[in-house]
Amino acid sequence: MVTLPVTLVRQTLTQPVVHDVAGEVRRQWHNAHLEQRIKPGQRVAIGVGSRGIAHLAEMVRATLDHVRSLGAQPFVVAAMGSHGGATAEGQRELLASYGVSEEALGVPVKTDMTAVQIGVNSWNEPVWWDRNALQADAVLTLSRVKPHTDFRGRIESGIVKMLVIGLGKRDGAAQHHRWGFRGLRDMIPETAKVILEKTPFVAGLAILENAHEQTAVLEVVPRETLLDREPVLLEQARALMGRLPFDRLDLLVIGEIGKNYSGAGIDPNVVGRLLIEGEPEFEAPRITRICALDLSPESHGNGTGVGIADLTTERLLAAIDPIPFRMNNLTACFLWRSKLPFAFPSDQECIEAGLATCWQPNTQAVRMAIIPNTLELAELWISPALVEEARQHPHLEVRGKPCALPFEGNGTLDQEVLFPHSVRGRRAVLHR
Repeated sequence: MVTLPVTLVRQTLTQPVVHDVAGEVRRQWHNAHLEQRIKPGQRVAIGVGSRGIAHLAEMVRATLDHVRSLGAQPFVVAAMGSHGGATAEGQRELLASYGVSEEALGVPVKTDMTAVQIGVNSWNEPVWWDRNALQADAVLTLSRVKPHTDFRGRIESGIVKMLVIGLGKRDGAAQHHRWGFRGLRDMIPETAKVILEKTPFVAGLAILENAHEQTAVLEVVPRETLLDREPVLLEQARALMGRLPFDRLDLLVIGEIGKNYSGAGIDPNVVGRLLIEGEPEFEAPRITRICALDLSPESHGNGTGVGIADLTTERLLAAIDPIPFRMNNLTACFLWRSKLPFAFPSDQECIEAGLATCWQPNTQAVRMAIIPNTLELAELWISPALVEEARQHPHLEVRGKPCALPFEGNGTLDQEVLFPHSVRGRRAVLHR
């Protein structure tokens, strides 16, 4: 029986926020002087991916409005590599779940998976690009720039990766991933050079989010400066990203994992576990044991990254759809991360196993934290051994008194009570 009380703490970092997202998107596109590149009557593809970007539909709509104001004819094209089970239907469903659909936006949304070879890169590897995008007169993209979950490099997640992997469809994704981390870190920039030379890509909207999952920076980057500007934006994003406020934990409990929180399901940058074959691990944070309790419905059954956790629940494993799960992981070629961990009938039993195996037999000394997911880290619950450390932390506020973990009768942790402002908490309100 879990008897360890927990206390709520809140991270109090002051970070930039874009309050008028649609207005700032329109301003950025206006300042990019697209009228010099896009003429009335031209067909303009808007590349949109599958990540859980805050206000994504609003940003897409504002982009479409600006393109229409130029007299052009915009449409949306899926730019998500092999996600959605690498099928047109799966990718259409993913985009619709983010509010990006023909019904919502009033424009065609093209998700077919056909890619065309447009050349070869310096590795003598083929360069693939989405046929619909290639047939357009101009292509714009919307991409979140952030540290990648699989590698460290000058260019990681962002506009360049969307051009290469996202618009490369399954062919481009598989081609780069089969080389492991080298295919991502080293080959992506080489493929991007070919794409910038041979496609109608014009510019991309770079989206940076802060540690509270809010839009922090929006900037349109033109093709001419992309390879130089994106590394600068990446370092900005790295400084803004959410982090655990403790460098060492005996036990971390993650309420939900999922592709909407991280491309890896569980963000390695947050938990300090890269789990890439043959690659060294991060120095911090150091976490002995990780429990993952549930899979978000926004992941559509893709349980990628479940193997980053040590312990999980039978409920989470049952929520995994083997088709997108296998497709995504076999394409990515990072298999360690998705080995299935020990599973337990209930959250309570999973957490008890975590406490029993975290190498700290003195329960009162256990350094435990509970988070809703690895994206929303503004609030977390901590064990007594961490409370005094939290009080001394310059960017942590201890809120309220210790309380028992709220388990339901069947042993399910009531995450909506713990994290009412999280994605899961907001989802529960909508479904009432």
